[in-house]
Amino acid sequence: SIAGALIAMVALMAIVFIFAITVLTRTRNPYVGIILYLGLPFFFVLGLLIIPVGMYRRWRRLKKGEEFYPKWPSIDLNIKEHRNAAMIFIFGTAFFVLINSVGVYRTYQFMESVSFCGLVCHKVMAPEYTTFKHSPHARLKCVQCHIGPGAGWYTKSKLSGLYQVCAVLANKYPRPIPAPIKNLRPVEIDCDQCHWREHFPGRRGISFVHYLYDKTNTRWVIDMLLNTGAAAPSAARAGGIHWHMSPAVKVEYIARDRQRQDIPWVRFTDRKTGRVTVYQDVTNPLSKKEVAVASPGVMGCIDCHDTPSHIFHSPDRAIDLALAAGLLDPSIPEIKQVAASAMAGKYRSRAEAGKLIETAVTGFYAKRYRAFFLGHGALISNAAAATRRAYMENVFPGMRTDWRAYPDDSGHFIYPGCMRCHDGNHKSADGRVIPNGCETCHVILFQGSGESVENGGARKTQCPGLRRGLPFRHPVDIGGAWKTVPCFDCHRGVRP
Repeated sequence: SIAGALIAMVALMAIVFIFAITVLTRTRNPYVGIILYLGLPFFFVLGLLIIPVGMYRRWRRLKKGEEFYPKWPSIDLNIKEHRNAAMIFIFGTAFFVLINSVGVYRTYQFMESVSFCGLVCHKVMAPEYTTFKHSPHARLKCVQCHIGPGAGWYTKSKLSGLYQVCAVLANKYPRPIPAPIKNLRPVEIDCDQCHWREHFPGRRGISFVHYLYDKTNTRWVIDMLLNTGAAAPSAARAGGIHWHMSPAVKVEYIARDRQRQDIPWVRFTDRKTGRVTVYQDVTNPLSKKEVAVASPGVMGCIDCHDTPSHIFHSPDRAIDLALAAGLLDPSIPEIKQVAASAMAGKYRSRAEAGKLIETAVTGFYAKRYRAFFLGHGALISNAAAATRRAYMENVFPGMRTDWRAYPDDSGHFIYPGCMRCHDGNHKSADGRVIPNGCETCHVILFQGSGESVENGGARKTQCPGLRRGLPFRHPVDIGGAWKTVPCFDCHRGVRP
């Protein structure tokens, strides 16, 4: 019992001491948090539990007659010594309970923090944590989507976390972490905490800025309206991309692969009329046996937005974003080609990548554009640093994680996306086809090199009408190949 009391007191003093240091120095190290909120409280509670163990052992000896103690001690609060002992016991217990309650609450807060999720298992979670910091949901906490509110899912997640900790300690975790994760809270419940699916947003304007793989890094802009639509029952007839989530309809699918990139079977149910229509990929349909044994999934948010908070940009996209943001200067000849190629290289580690990317970028200009390199050394150095930064934010060789590991199906540029179903090959028994026209989802307002936009002049190629928009024009002359070959057959995240 004395040993337990000493352990508890030492742990308590250590907790108070470290907590004071973290408050005064504003320390935010997650490993300090582990010691403060998980390690030391364990020894504090352990010490308190050892005290009754000593009392039990003493009672056992008394019962066996190994020690003589004829009767229970009497307690008389009229005696000063007894009264002081009782007060010390009562207030000491209350103090310990208070400290432990605060500790439990602080432990809960710490385990709910982003730093705990992303930095404690820094090697395993480095890809997710890094991309999360630059995502549209960076102001949220990991647990708001991965666990959600309620004690039930919190308990399930912590029990699952015990297995994950063991897997990390045993170095038996998969690389990359497989997605989608099946045992998470239904994502639609999490999305609905912030996103109101019944709100009708109409059309949403969006601008895609690309830079071509030529000497001048030609800027190519596509302005369009996305027919986002809504999931409200009253808006179901209006169509739009979010029509798939309308309560008035039910869209089910069967995928051949875990990442749902091959969807040969779709079943549409109109909840109002009860009509059911099944569409099969006529080029590679499922057999009746395969359909019978499959468990169709119901289309939800993450079937298209499968990387809403962990977006791994391809070299092509990452360098486009760096050029558009001014981190890379488009006046540097061939910088799009050089930076994307350097970022797409195969490196054994991030440390090796950092060195070789800088060497690749500076070495190219020192050799091919010697005069430009000598006159713009600082510009080239900044370009090398921006390319290295783009790599560090999107590629993690230790976890075998990059843009190829986690598809983003909210489009159809380098991943099948919409065309998993809207490819013109999914037909019903009565000959109906899932629509695949461009105007089904978006209307192109402007496309071109963008010089007129940058110079403030009138746009020469404008949309003649919002109903149909402009026909798509490929920035490089490939004939009419783009009409029969989907984008992702050529565009894989690096130069086609």
